[in-house]
Amino acid sequence: MATKNQKAKIKDQKETSKASKREEISPAKSIKTTKEPQTMDELLAQMGGMALSIKKGDKVEGTVVSVSPKEVLVDIGKKSFGILAEWELEQVKDYAATLKPGDKIQAQIVNPENDIGYTILSVRQASAQRRWDILKEKQDKGEDLEVTGFEMAKGGLLVDWQGLRGFVPSTQFESEYSSGPYVLIGKPFKVKILEIDKAQNRLVLSQKAAALGITPTALREKLSKVKSDDVLKGTISGVAPFGVFVDVDGIEGLVHISEIAWEKVLNPASMFKVGQEVEVIVIEVNQREGKLNLSMKRLTPDPWKNILDRYPIETTVKGKVTRIAPYGVFIQLEPGIEGLLHVSKIPTGEEPKEGEEVSCVIESIDEVKRKISLTLIPKEKPVGYR
Repeated sequence: MATKNQKAKIKDQKETSKASKREEISPAKSIKTTKEPQTMDELLAQMGGMALSIKKGDKVEGTVVSVSPKEVLVDIGKKSFGILAEWELEQVKDYAATLKPGDKIQAQIVNPENDIGYTILSVRQASAQRRWDILKEKQDKGEDLEVTGFEMAKGGLLVDWQGLRGFVPSTQFESEYSSGPYVLIGKPFKVKILEIDKAQNRLVLSQKAAALGITPTALREKLSKVKSDDVLKGTISGVAPFGVFVDVDGIEGLVHISEIAWEKVLNPASMFKVGQEVEVIVIEVNQREGKLNLSMKRLTPDPWKNILDRYPIETTVKGKVTRIAPYGVFIQLEPGIEGLLHVSKIPTGEEPKEGEEVSCVIESIDEVKRKISLTLIPKEKPVGYR
């Protein structure tokens, strides 16, 4: 049997155990030792390893953990992971191709938890913003952008870049494509960014700037140093039915067919070839389109100057038939000076032939419109002829 002292000791132990149990389960004790969470972050921290409290449509920020052709795994915090599934990647494939482990991304919750415990994410909205960010970065750095021709539009070509539509004006193609940019439809080519306006969904590009290897900023700086009436030397970079393109120190200029020579030019290709060096005079500096309007003929004297001194009215002149039109015959009196012999002034059976030399009378001259009206020398002066 237990002694008196042993019984007392056992009793003390029982009392101590009861007190200990009461302390473990006491709500008051628990409240005193646990800090009441004041914010969502504190609540999540107190929850420890519990999953994020998220619902469909919420926006979250995460860090890319891994990238594969079928999915992108994203750490969205608090031991929760989200995935961009294969069907989502197909819709944002150009954006997804830029992702790499460690990248921070913005995403939207599509499904808080799928069958295997992952959160399904969408980055289509974030993808659109990211694309504009990339464009602004490339514009600031003057880097090339590779686009694909999409379809012709008024004044230029629509292109595609990662699902965004851009526009390359006809004036922003180098001479090889300026007359027919449609050949670039469905083909990739490089451009530089001229203008970005996300609010207006506006993206204006230049193939010419990329081809010439200069940034739009550098091009504007070069253009700022050129003035009207400057005489410059350049190289023919292209020949088109409407004129010739001239490269002047990396700036492309156009000599319109009407500015090649004072006389009528029908085919610039018969006069110029690519690589030929020429001298030009600046008519206009077009900062907006980044080009020069040039002239060759203005480097030589204007044959129309003092025209009436050389060709008084009713003077008999000789010239060569250069063109025959339904309304009359054009006769060149000298280089740059042509007169029209109207069809009403040509007797039946006396029609001049191209290349034939004929004698005419100056009937009238319009100095402003640069037109000379001719008539054939009458074999007999009609009554009332002046």
